[in-house]
Amino acid sequence: MHKRIDMLREAFSRLFGSADHTCAARAPGRVNLIGEHTDYNEGYVLPIAIDRDAVVLFRPNGTSTVNVHSLNFSASVSFDLADPGPPAGAPWAVYPFGVAKVLQEHSGGSLAGIDAVVESTVPLGGGLSSSAAFEVAFALAFCKAAGIEVEPLALAGLCRRAENVHAGVNCGIMDQYVSLHARKDHAVFIDCRSLTHQLVPFRTDAVKLIVCDTGVRHSLAASEYNRRRAQCEEGVAFFARNIGRPIKSLRDLTVEDVTVFASQLESPVLERCRHVVTENARTLAAVAALRKKNMYQLGVLMGASHESLRTDYQVTCRELDLMVDIAGEIDGVFGARMTGGGFGGCTISLVAEEHANDFCKTVAREYQAATGISPAINIVTAEAGGGIL
Repeated sequence: MHKRIDMLREAFSRLFGSADHTCAARAPGRVNLIGEHTDYNEGYVLPIAIDRDAVVLFRPNGTSTVNVHSLNFSASVSFDLADPGPPAGAPWAVYPFGVAKVLQEHSGGSLAGIDAVVESTVPLGGGLSSSAAFEVAFALAFCKAAGIEVEPLALAGLCRRAENVHAGVNCGIMDQYVSLHARKDHAVFIDCRSLTHQLVPFRTDAVKLIVCDTGVRHSLAASEYNRRRAQCEEGVAFFARNIGRPIKSLRDLTVEDVTVFASQLESPVLERCRHVVTENARTLAAVAALRKKNMYQLGVLMGASHESLRTDYQVTCRELDLMVDIAGEIDGVFGARMTGGGFGGCTISLVAEEHANDFCKTVAREYQAATGISPAINIVTAEAGGGIL
């Protein structure tokens, strides 16, 4: 981290005259062990924060202007805190802009302009929550610069609102929540209805969690994500009319409920509901397995999750399925699944420590042979949530 901060300070000095009196805010990306597309259905999720993060080096500038330079994009943007819309020609700028807007509204207009340099090691569009890391890092920076305090749960909610309203992605709260609440060597079991969590020990010494990036990013991901959410809401409306008890979200349904009404639900609403309801059940079972350190059972549940995402929720793609299939044939693999919104991005595999190196080599070789793409493969660890460094 010291070398990275030095790099940010050098860039800051080059852009803004000096790096004196700067602060740094950090926020991690995440991988979700299980519980995919359940957060916006008030369900259960089990993510970890990972050792890939966004870091913002910043300093108040005494004006109402926000000046941001991204090292990843080698680009700079500026906007006034009163601007009605984000800077043109820089899609990444919607995140600091959106966070500034919601924080400005929340704080009654007490935000201060900043100069900032940001750099992220979370792969963009890979399903590891690069957007939430960006949002949370900037939220922490803006709060520090203005001298305002927002407790973590409220801050996660504000970052989620920034993504919903300003980035146009109708996401749930999981990504921002875990980026702020995670603890090293723990998974975070989140109840997305009550917005409470439990820390579940998850050490990666005997087993390794390996992220494999397919190298594929499909442009339909955002629109299809929002379509899936609308289909879930259609399912909720159906059950609220027909089941004879209060139904607020798919969280309120059992597997039996979906089975009983299957013949009355049209496709694809049936399949969407079935995935969410069974995924909630798998997530609860996964928490129990992890508490017992039963990696075999956790791996079985991961595999079942991917199959449900492939057949019922239909958010995988050829490359994700191929990556999971390759992993399933390798010795020492407990389970594998896609992680994130889908339609490209990354898979995660739970692998016995002694087989981890062979796993990485085999997946790289076989995936490249099948697709012509050399995949980025990384062993990740469970890290702490974000904060001011």
